[in-house]
Amino acid sequence: MPAEQLHPVVLHHVVNSLQWPGLRPLQEAAVQPLLDGEDALLLAPTAGGKTEAAMFPLLSRMAEENWSGTSLLYVCPLKALLNNLLPRLETYTGWLGRRAALWHGDVTMGQRRKILRERPDVLLTTPESLESMLVSATVDHDEFFRGLRAVVVDEVHAFAGDDRGWHLLAVLERLSRVAGRPVQRVGLSATVGNPDALLTWLQGSGRESRAARVVAPDLAPTATASVARPAGEVELDYVGSVHNAAKVIAALHRGEKRLVFCESRALVEELGQRLRALDVTTFLSHASLSVDERRRAEEAFAQERDCVIISTSTLELGIDVGDLDRVIQIDAPRSVAAFLQRIGRTGRRPGSSRNCLFLALEGDGLLQAAGLLHLWAQGWVEEVVPPPEPRHIVAQQMLALSLQQHRVGDQLWPQEWNGLAPFDKTADVIVRHLVDHGYLDSDSGMLFIGPAAEARFGRRHFMDMLAVFTAPPQFTVLSGRTEIGRTDPALLTAKVQGPRLLLLGGRSWRVTYIDWKRHRCFVEPAEGGGKALWMAGGLPQGLSYQMVRAMREVLLGADPPVSLTQRAVARLAQLRDEATSWAHPGGTVIVRDREGEVRWWTWAGFRANATLVATLSELADPSQRYDDASIRLRPDLDREMWRIATADAAGRICLPDVTEKALAGLKFNAALPSRLATATLAARLADIDSATAVLQESVRFAYL
Repeated sequence: MPAEQLHPVVLHHVVNSLQWPGLRPLQEAAVQPLLDGEDALLLAPTAGGKTEAAMFPLLSRMAEENWSGTSLLYVCPLKALLNNLLPRLETYTGWLGRRAALWHGDVTMGQRRKILRERPDVLLTTPESLESMLVSATVDHDEFFRGLRAVVVDEVHAFAGDDRGWHLLAVLERLSRVAGRPVQRVGLSATVGNPDALLTWLQGSGRESRAARVVAPDLAPTATASVARPAGEVELDYVGSVHNAAKVIAALHRGEKRLVFCESRALVEELGQRLRALDVTTFLSHASLSVDERRRAEEAFAQERDCVIISTSTLELGIDVGDLDRVIQIDAPRSVAAFLQRIGRTGRRPGSSRNCLFLALEGDGLLQAAGLLHLWAQGWVEEVVPPPEPRHIVAQQMLALSLQQHRVGDQLWPQEWNGLAPFDKTADVIVRHLVDHGYLDSDSGMLFIGPAAEARFGRRHFMDMLAVFTAPPQFTVLSGRTEIGRTDPALLTAKVQGPRLLLLGGRSWRVTYIDWKRHRCFVEPAEGGGKALWMAGGLPQGLSYQMVRAMREVLLGADPPVSLTQRAVARLAQLRDEATSWAHPGGTVIVRDREGEVRWWTWAGFRANATLVATLSELADPSQRYDDASIRLRPDLDREMWRIATADAAGRICLPDVTEKALAGLKFNAALPSRLATATLAARLADIDSATAVLQESVRFAYL
């Protein structure tokens, strides 16, 4: 039995302290490869015991091989998730007389000094905090990480899908250089459509030399079908407004604990205020609420029974919110993977089942929810694809390495990432740009931090250089000395009649004073009427080709195999009637309406449509207006113009244009040659394969 290979003390406590009758299939299957030192990706549905599947064998190795110092890192994408995990890992390490500790941005200086004095065996942290330790003048990183043997990356898919993943990989390579040995890498994930590719990505420079395997005994060989179809109750309803959604939530499932997901912070705030007005015990969680406010809400929610917590994706990952009864989704998330994470929060109690109620506020939200559930019913889930061409992360890493080592050999720096692309010799052009523009200085074959880097990123001991995203500016909102959260400055500058009212934490506040210099806003409670607003940052986030095509299939008659209320059925029928002219199973449709507007219904997704606009720029409307499903074309378009322009278009696909505003949202873009910064963003905005597929489809012309 694999369980018997665990260290006897670990096995004793599994049986006697946890009183488990045995290990789960994933935990059994993970024992041998992890004890053998293999890299691994552990896959199981949410609440499938992945943390224990990783920690029990690694702690057994720690005891058997007598690892010393800080030998195991547990990395998470969210500080709240680390806070939540700490008590469990303290228990498991304590079985062996070992210790676990927490290090992230909210940990006090006193706690950090204690960690440096009394080094824990297991450190729970984030990639940004690891890098801050590597560059800090107060941390002897060579001594601290000398004993590093293994890293567990929780929710690895959440890293791999954006630039934090590239940052994580780069930091892990640098840590292995400090440790002087390859470091075992174990990823944990619940929802991926391409597990083998994700594991290869996680291995970094060790992908050619280290043994690795995907461990997923709870899933069928096809993996995605079993991931995508948890047993349970799924219902789709159309309510038409936030006011109606609040009434439905207040009336349904009284006496139960309900977790409601919204796709924006402003919607969380509006729904929270309306539910409180209906005397529903309501808590809120989103990224612009203060840490204390979120923590109070999560702790109170975990202890209550008849209540609601409303959240953005902040509670999508594995933070424990207690014994949850229901998940409710307002409109639809952007991906099947997100839905799987959310429905996976329920059904953890014996005798309970997983469930999710969709409440659509408008026709588009209903259609997207139906399309998502149609994909889910087919056993489809998105592949996790790292963003292409992360040149700005290469620039950031060169500057961080120069801070870490003070001086770096101008020919030796690729070794610090063990030759991992794109941090290899191909980045020479970026390094030359950093030197030419003063971000790095060069002397006697050595590189070190230059004056331009100090001027741009040197504030707060270069802390701004450790995060790979640019956050939109926000003002801190304070009631007395208590921080409530942050709001967008546009709310503080807009013209208003009467008092200026904000909505934050589900409550209305009257602004009493604005400290423009320190970006602070002081408020006092108000009776109602507050507004919530946050401007979106970064690249536009549209829907994928697969999602939009599924929405078209719904318009053409496909019903997802879930419960649909009479309201949802009636509204879907109305949407189908309206779409008869622009949704066709045989290809795409170009429609000229009575006002003379010409629109090409591609059903291709946002990135594919951006690519098509760039490729067929001579046919696009001068405003270049497009969305997930359609592109506005020039009003004088005729069939002959279309035939000539598209004859060879599939063979000359162009990358989308990049605006100055989009460039400004790419952190470290100034540390790149402008053409490389533009090329990076253009590659990320494009969907070449889907655009090519659309151009190869037949096109119908219709007139309303």
